Amino acid sequence: MVRSGGEFYRMVGAYATKGDRVGLAQRIAERDDGVLLFSLTPPRASTSPEDAQRIADVTLARLEALDVDGLVLYDIDDESDRNPAERPFPYLPTMDPAVFLAENLVSWRRPVVVYRCVGKYDEESMERWLSEQDAADVLSVFVGASSSVKERALELSAAQKLRAEVNPALQLGGVAIPERHSRTGSEHHRMVAKQQAGVSFFVTQVVYDVSAAKSMLSDYFYACADAGLAPVPVIFTLSVCGSMKTVEFLEWLGVDVPPWLRNDLAHADDPLSVSFDQCLATAAELTEFAKRIGTPHGFNVESVSNRRREIEASVELAARMRS
Repeated sequence: MVRSGGEFYRMVGAYATKGDRVGLAQRIAERDDGVLLFSLTPPRASTSPEDAQRIADVTLARLEALDVDGLVLYDIDDESDRNPAERPFPYLPTMDPAVFLAENLVSWRRPVVVYRCVGKYDEESMERWLSEQDAADVLSVFVGASSSVKERALELSAAQKLRAEVNPALQLGGVAIPERHSRTGSEHHRMVAKQQAGVSFFVTQVVYDVSAAKSMLSDYFYACADAGLAPVPVIFTLSVCGSMKTVEFLEWLGVDVPPWLRNDLAHADDPLSVSFDQCLATAAELTEFAKRIGTPHGFNVESVSNRRREIEASVELAARMRS
């Protein structure tokens, strides 16, 4: 299905053994290079307990051989207020990732990064969840409201303050969006402000526009220098596309797919293979650039589609990146 990524292997071969030496939280704290994560979206909220466990078991079987540093569990929220256009894949509420982890992924023995769309949770429930987490095994990414008009039970700044008070050892991540940087030129200021509020790593939106990601990373690096800060790891998210509908969904989410690449995918006999190779090329280019300017970085592999072929390709992508 996919072609060799020899150049990628030469650039990031050193990633292969680091995950065996120290835990994810320690690697983040030490601003280590080469973190490799794999992301999942929990099952639909309407899923029966039996089906939720079956899905978890199938997923863990797929991931058993992957040498990833941690698992990411997304917290999905309705973003129709941000983008009123029709969603290519309909929004369906999903299980709370914390519940999915506690009840269905009990056999997973590696660290987990649990996303929290903080506006969905009141202060009491957030405080309780934070107090229950072992900072050696659980990290979190706090996500704010998708728009200024969205109703929310808890503000992002309040959630950050709560984490600092309740469980300051828990490594907190933030979201970084290269496309927003392209539009506003200010994402690096957001990143510095989040870092000053306690964020110790960033996870980006899916990257297909490499130039936008490099510009954001460069501006962040020099903004840190101006503020007297050491850059924290920036973990770039990669996702394969097996159809134009998946491309359209990424674009609905706000991902910029360059016109030349969109053409390649639209006219390819096997768009999944094209996107797979592009993910490897993106990883190689970002790795070379991040190492050159001296910014710690890593990668997060996900599948935004629930189609089996795309999920299996994302697993293969993570394996290739580690091997």
